Amino acid sequence: MDQLRGFLGGAGDALINQAKEALKQKAAEFIQDAIQDTFIAKHVDTKRILPSIQNLNVLGERGSGTRSRAEIQDFYAIRDQCLAQGTLFEDPEFRADDASLTYSRRPDRRIEWKRPMEIADDPQFFVEGYSRFDVQQGELGDCWLLAAAATLTQDPKLFFRVVPEDNSFEENYAGIFHFRFWQYGKWVDVVIDDRLPTYRGELVYMRSTEQNEFWSALLEKAYAKLHGSYEALKGGTTCEALEDFTGGVAEFYELKEAPHNLFNILVTGFERNSMMGCSIEPDPNVLEAETPEGLIRGHAYSITKVQFVDIQTPNTTGKIPLLRLRNPWGNEAEWNGAWSDQSPEWRYISDDVKEEIGLNFDVDGEFWMSYKDFLRYFDRVEICNLSPDSLSDEQISHGKKKWEMSTFEGEWVSGVSAGGCRNYLGTFYHNPQYVMTLNDPDEEDDDGKCTVIVALMQKNRRSRKNMGSDCLTIGFAIYRVTDRDLAQKPLGLNFFKYNASVARSPAFINLREVSCRFKLDPGHYLIVPSTFEPNEEGEFLIRVFSECANNMEENDEAVGYGDDHKLYPDLPAIPKPDQELENLFLKAAGSRQEIGWMELKQILDYSMRGDFPKAQHVNGVYAEQARNVTQNESVGAGGQQDPMQDIVGLLCGLVQTFCANQANEPTGRQEEQSPLNTRDNINQQVIVSQPDVGFSKDCCRSMVAMMDADMSGKLGLIEFKQLWTDVQKWKEIFKMYDTTGSGKLEAFSLRTALNSAGYQLNNHIVNALGHRYGSRIDGSISFDDFIMCAVKLKTMMDIFKDRDTDQTGSATFTLDEWITRTVYS
Repeated sequence: MDQLRGFLGGAGDALINQAKEALKQKAAEFIQDAIQDTFIAKHVDTKRILPSIQNLNVLGERGSGTRSRAEIQDFYAIRDQCLAQGTLFEDPEFRADDASLTYSRRPDRRIEWKRPMEIADDPQFFVEGYSRFDVQQGELGDCWLLAAAATLTQDPKLFFRVVPEDNSFEENYAGIFHFRFWQYGKWVDVVIDDRLPTYRGELVYMRSTEQNEFWSALLEKAYAKLHGSYEALKGGTTCEALEDFTGGVAEFYELKEAPHNLFNILVTGFERNSMMGCSIEPDPNVLEAETPEGLIRGHAYSITKVQFVDIQTPNTTGKIPLLRLRNPWGNEAEWNGAWSDQSPEWRYISDDVKEEIGLNFDVDGEFWMSYKDFLRYFDRVEICNLSPDSLSDEQISHGKKKWEMSTFEGEWVSGVSAGGCRNYLGTFYHNPQYVMTLNDPDEEDDDGKCTVIVALMQKNRRSRKNMGSDCLTIGFAIYRVTDRDLAQKPLGLNFFKYNASVARSPAFINLREVSCRFKLDPGHYLIVPSTFEPNEEGEFLIRVFSECANNMEENDEAVGYGDDHKLYPDLPAIPKPDQELENLFLKAAGSRQEIGWMELKQILDYSMRGDFPKAQHVNGVYAEQARNVTQNESVGAGGQQDPMQDIVGLLCGLVQTFCANQANEPTGRQEEQSPLNTRDNINQQVIVSQPDVGFSKDCCRSMVAMMDADMSGKLGLIEFKQLWTDVQKWKEIFKMYDTTGSGKLEAFSLRTALNSAGYQLNNHIVNALGHRYGSRIDGSISFDDFIMCAVKLKTMMDIFKDRDTDQTGSATFTLDEWITRTVYS
C-alpha cells in the first residue's frame, strides 16, 4: 500500500481514503442484498391454525411470498415462551423506533411507543364486538386501508380469517398479537408486539371510536410491518388492501366512462359478497378538500350496500337504484344532497323498507345517495371479487355464487423473459404465455358468452419502497388460438406478427395490479403478461376469475433432451479429435495418462485459440469487458458520469497491476505448476504465450466433473475426446447465434441456442440460467459462460437420466447421493 501511495503521489492518501469509503458502501449494499435474499424455513404447528386457512405461512418463511429479514416468528411459540418467563413481547423485527415509522425522513416530533394499558384504562381487543365504526383515521394517509378494514367487518368469516379470535388482552396476554394477510397467492401470519406510536398520550394513527378498543390500531401496525414501515402505507387503493384481506381479485371503473351495466355489476358483486370502494380525484392544491356536497376529495369511501329500493310518490311507483357509502373517518363529513340523512326524499320510502335496508340518521359518516348522483360526483369505483374459498357453505346454500379461479406465478427476467409490450414485436414473444380454455358460457348470458376477469399483479413492490422500487408499468394482451397454434410451445414471433389480440388490459399502468372484465366466446385464449418496456425485471401473479369453469396452463415447453442425431441439424460437420490433439493430451498427461482441470484448460485454450473473442486480457479479466463495466457503472441517474466510480476504477486497476508485478517476484512460495509448463517436448512457448483469452478455472473444473464418472478429478483420453467433441459442438452453436461476432450472445438468444444444443427448457429454467450466467449490465452471455451453462445442463441431465432408467420422468435420490453428485458437479 505504501508503494501504491508513492506511485500516486501527493493525492494518494485522499484518493485511497475515498476509495475505501466507496468500497465499504458497496460491500454494505452487497451484504444487505445477500441478507434480503436469504430464506429461513421453520416448522409451523398446524394444529393451532384456524381451519379457515389452508397452508398458512409465517412472515418471511420460505413459500410465504415475502423475504425473510431474520428469524421466523411463530406466534404460539413466542407467546408460550413469554408466558413461561413472565415477560411481555418486544418485536425485534419491527422495533419501537423511528425506522418503523418512516424511511424517507425523521418524524417531525418525538413519538412515544406505548402499550394499550399505558394509553387507556381496561384495554380491550374488542368492545362489544366489532363494526365498521371501529375504524377511525389518524395522521397517516392510509384512508384506502381504513375503507377496506371497515368493509371487512361486514363479513364475520372474512374478518376472523384476518383477525384471529385468539387475540386477547385477558386470556394468555403476553404483549403479542398476530394477523393474517393474503400475499400473492398465500396466507401469511404476521406477529407484532402491542407497542403503538403515540403523541401526548394519544394514538397517532388508526384508532377506534372506543378509546379502550385496540383491534384496528394493531391491525394497521401488522400491515405496516408486512410492508416495512407505516410510511410505506401512504397512498394506495382500497382494492389493494381488500385483496390482501380476502385473496380476491380487483376491478376498477372510471365513472365518467362507466359501462352501461355498471349498476348491475355492482348489484351482482354485492350479491356475491364482493367488497367495494370508491373515491373522488384529489384537489392538487388542498389535502382532502371538502366539496360543497360534503364529500372529501382524495378520500376512499367504502360501499356498504347496493340495492334497488321500492319508492312510491304521488305520481309514480317503482324502484330507484341507491347506494350506501361510508366515510372511514366515521364523523359528520357526509353527503348532504338527495337521499342524505334527514333528506326529504325518504318520505317516499315506506317504514318497512327503511327498516329492511337498515336506515339510520346517526352522525357516523354513513349515508345513502342515488346511483345518478354517485356517477356525477364520484370518479372511480373499485370492486374486490372474492376468491372461491371466501364463501361459506351456508352462504352458498342460500344462493350465493362463487367464482371459478386459476392462478399462476411468473417472472420477467432481463434479456430472457422480459420482452416488453406488443410495440416491441422482436422481443414480445419471449414473455411468459398462458393458455386459458373456456368451455361453457354463463348460465344467464343470452349471447352465449363467458364472463372472465383477468388480473395481473406485480409482487413485493410496496415493501421495497424504501429501496426506490416503484411499481413497474404492466399490462397484458389476449389472443384467440386454435389447437393447431398450440402445437408450438411457446408461440413464436410469426404468430404475433400475423395475429391481432382480441382483448387486452385497458392500459399499461404502474399500479400493483391491472385487471379487466371481458365477455368472450368459448374457446382457447393465450394471455401474455408484460411490462411496457423490455428488460424490466419483476415477479408477478396472474389470476383468472370466471363464472363457469376455466382451464388454464402455462404455454411452455416440457423439459427434456433430444436425440443425438437431431441435436445439431444446422451445424457444420464437427471434426473428430485428430492425432495432434491426442499427442497433446498424452504429453500433458504424462505417465498417469490423466489430466486435471489445469491441463485441460491449457489444451483447450491452445486448440481453440483462434475461436475466442479478440479482446486483450489482463490478469484474468478481459480488458474489453472491464472497460464496459467501468463505463456502465460510472454512469448514474440522468446519464451523468460519477467521478467517485472513476477513482475507484482507477485505483482497482492500479492495485491489480501492482499485485500482478508483485506476484512475479520471488515470495518463498510457489504455486503448483502444471506438467504442461515443465515439459520440454511440448510446444510450451506457444501455449504459455496465449494468456489473453481462454476458459475460466470454474468452467474447466465443471467440464472435468461432467465427464469424471469416478469423481477422481481427472480425465482419461476417452473422456477427453468426448468432452472435446461436445465443446466443439457448443462452440459452433455459439458462433451461429453470435451474429455480430462480438463474443457475446444476446440473452434473448439463449433459449434458442440451448434448444439447438438439444436442451428443451421451460421459462422457469431459462430465467434461472439468465440470472446465473447473464451479464448484470445487459444480460448478454459470454462464450465461457455459455459453455459453462451447457456443461451444467448436460451434467444435471446425465445425473437424472442415470437414475431414471425406466424413463418415467422422475428419479429418486437419497440425501447423501444427491449432495455427493450435485456438490461435485
